[in-house]
Amino acid sequence: MMTTVRIYVTYKPSVFDPQGETITNSIHALGHQDVKSVTVGKFFDVTVDGDQVEATVKQIAEELLVNFNMETYTYQVLEEK
Repeated sequence: MMTTVRIYVTYKPSVFDPQGETITNSIHALGHQDVKSVTVGKFFDVTVDGDQVEATVKQIAEELLVNFNMETYTYQVLEEK
């Protein structure tokens, strides 16, 4: 079975996000004071062919994509064929 998974990588809440802060300030400069914060992250769409999707995704995220000193991750199954 082919499964496409989206892995989201973001800063931990305790880590300062300078890009998010800059974007938030720029949004405020546009007059949108109702926006309280912006969090910047990245995502990776990974297609796995096999039955061990969760184990594969966890290994890829934890050993390659995420710096656990400052980042965390979640994932979402987008499509199963």
